[in-house]
Amino acid sequence: MGDLKLTKLNKSFGAVAALNDVNLEIDNGEFVVFVGPSGCGKSTLLRIIAGLEDITSGAIAIGGRDVGGLSPAERKIAMVFQSYALYPHMSVRKNLAFGLENLKFKRAEIEARITEAARMLAIEPYLDRKPRQLSGGQRQRVAIGRAIVREPAIFLFDEPLSNLDAALRVQTRAEITKLHRQMKTTMIYVTHDQVEAMTMADKIVVLRAGRIEQVGTPLELFDHPRNLFVAGFLGSPRMNILKCKVVIGDDRSVRVDVGYPTLLRTEADLASVSAGQEVLAGIRPAHFALTDGEGLPFEVQYHESLGTETYVYGNLQGKAEQVIVHQPGHFAPAPGAVLRIMPEEGRLHVFDPASELALARRSREELR
Repeated sequence: MGDLKLTKLNKSFGAVAALNDVNLEIDNGEFVVFVGPSGCGKSTLLRIIAGLEDITSGAIAIGGRDVGGLSPAERKIAMVFQSYALYPHMSVRKNLAFGLENLKFKRAEIEARITEAARMLAIEPYLDRKPRQLSGGQRQRVAIGRAIVREPAIFLFDEPLSNLDAALRVQTRAEITKLHRQMKTTMIYVTHDQVEAMTMADKIVVLRAGRIEQVGTPLELFDHPRNLFVAGFLGSPRMNILKCKVVIGDDRSVRVDVGYPTLLRTEADLASVSAGQEVLAGIRPAHFALTDGEGLPFEVQYHESLGTETYVYGNLQGKAEQVIVHQPGHFAPAPGAVLRIMPEEGRLHVFDPASELALARRSREELR
């Protein structure tokens, strides 16, 4: 079984703490992506799971078995690295067979596993080629195939697409997702690319400075970020953050004052805020709507047209902070134009500026 449980896991390199009190459970067959900025500990955590790094304290179990004292070979895992790490003097077939030969598998079993892996990855025509005769995408598929033939309980991927160009990244990303659906094996994937995380993962683990900030499905983290860090890390372009104050209406509704006559309605829980409290309002670029009358005055600086969508950059009149507004299709407002914008209903997030935590939201029943 490929379920994984990490309990109070800590890792230090001398006086430097790389991981702090990491607790995580991954179910058998899940595709889990570790994301976070450089130096957050995601690759260190992957190497600990693989057995390539020792833990300072805590416990790690795979399939209910404590593997903290086991070697990588005894953990029934297979790892795909950022570099392809193929033997250049060996054919593709020999690269796939090499690990199994060292484990003393019978020739018939080795050939059967190579045939199946080659079929799944569509690399049958390349089995007799050397790595130098392959493209980058083909080499990465061979590296994945070398992991597949081991039939591990868990696959580990350490930024496997970072050496590929943009088009190949998209193609290989889709191939890995398809492979997971076929094999139904636990996969843990490390990346700094949030697009890979959002499109591939069953569950995302966001790390910062060696700690887990939030765990959830891609849409859970996108729609309900636990704090400012998660809100800013997931989503491209970044979430807009506006300084404002809480206004509580006679009807007990919670609004925020951004400094203009138009107040913005929120779903913040009354118990979590007080009138006049300074808070931060977060609105994603795609969650702003243009209005004809009431709204915040948005002064255009420039726009980026991507064909199917447009990003407009500017600021609220009289304020320095940049604001980004997304519009579908072609949209070309002139620099200096003033548009009126409003957050869509239920799309405004409220954060405490001191703790950076998202403030509690009222339930749908309370809002009715």
